Amino acid sequence: MSFLLAQTDEYIVQWRQDGKITGETNSKGSNVMMDRKTTRNRIVDRVKKADFIIGVAVGSGIMAKSVVKGGADFLILLTSSIFREMGMSSLSGYFPFGNSNEMVMEFGIKEILPRITDTPVIFGLCANDPTIRLETYIEEIKKREYSGIINYPSVGLIDGSFRKSIEEAGLGYETEVNAIRIAHKRGLFTIAFVFDEKQTEEMINAGADIICVQLGLTKGGEMGAKDVIPLEASVVHANRIFKVCDRFGSQVIKMVYGGPVATPPDLQYVHSQTSIQGYIGGSSFGRIPLEEFFKNRTKEFKDAGKYSLIQSLSDDFYRTNTINYVDEVKKHINQHFADPISLTEMAEKLHISRSYLSSLFKKEVGCSFPNYVTKFRISHAQHLVETKGVTLSRASELIGYSDYSTFSKNFKKIYGVSPREYYAKSNK
Repeated sequence: MSFLLAQTDEYIVQWRQDGKITGETNSKGSNVMMDRKTTRNRIVDRVKKADFIIGVAVGSGIMAKSVVKGGADFLILLTSSIFREMGMSSLSGYFPFGNSNEMVMEFGIKEILPRITDTPVIFGLCANDPTIRLETYIEEIKKREYSGIINYPSVGLIDGSFRKSIEEAGLGYETEVNAIRIAHKRGLFTIAFVFDEKQTEEMINAGADIICVQLGLTKGGEMGAKDVIPLEASVVHANRIFKVCDRFGSQVIKMVYGGPVATPPDLQYVHSQTSIQGYIGGSSFGRIPLEEFFKNRTKEFKDAGKYSLIQSLSDDFYRTNTINYVDEVKKHINQHFADPISLTEMAEKLHISRSYLSSLFKKEVGCSFPNYVTKFRISHAQHLVETKGVTLSRASELIGYSDYSTFSKNFKKIYGVSPREYYAKSNK
């Protein structure tokens, strides 16, 4: 026995007596599945055109429609995204507060698939669920017209004795690798969250189309992770994994997710220091900006009736009450890296001491302010030389160096050789 729950022009959602939510295409409309070939060709084509690929883990239909309009290349449905919409931490997706696969399946059928018809939708599969048979469930995912799968929640985020017990029970990471292998053979697009080089090689051999370096739960906002890997360390970690990807040629698309990469300036820095071709975000697109928006919007309405009493107060008064000092510095560097940049001036603008700002920056980013600026500038010079055909001397001017010798000296600090020696070796 089943009961009609909802019907749109494109989908019918039913509740069965056994508690399962089912859905089927309505004859009045269609929800066309984008298979692996179509999805991969679309993404690879954009990569060849030097477009930066963006995937968004969405938690609501309105979010899905909005990010697609903003240019998202694919959507990911994760149980953590659903919990975030409830005002809970992403970590909730790792606890038995609900059946992960059933939550994602129901959410996708009711909110996403009926409305998103021209963007790939990826199913966050809990492959370690002992109550399902992977082959059968993956076939069901395909039948429901999802374009592919991603291994989430992943045991890769779990360590210690609990991780050991999971592995001993036969529910370890190898189960996630097997899920990617099965999905690949079934013609689904596959994205693999990886945590080390060994897992990366296993996932590529299983047929993963995208390798995404999972850097942990995203920092920032009221519920963001507080103890995350520093930005500089994430660059080192990502580069180790991408070296494995590069051994397999251009068939693998390289992306990053989470951890310290929570804002556009964070991503810009990682992009400048690695060979990533895209970014997947969840909290960075939904929870973090929404927390600030809702808080500030409510305050605006609350203050609307007494505007005349507060209009004389400067914007800085409000800004400095919620400001993230390190984010402001990174944003400034991102926008003005070719200009003279002084940490002292930044500290004065933010009304804090230079030493305090310096220690904050180094603690969060993982390297000193001067080193960050130098690496950022040098990477842009390389981009100009390698993609625009600009000479080394001209590139050094464009990134803010008044004399070539300083540029050459800083370049050597990073790569161990001068710019000319570096490119002479590269061209051999």
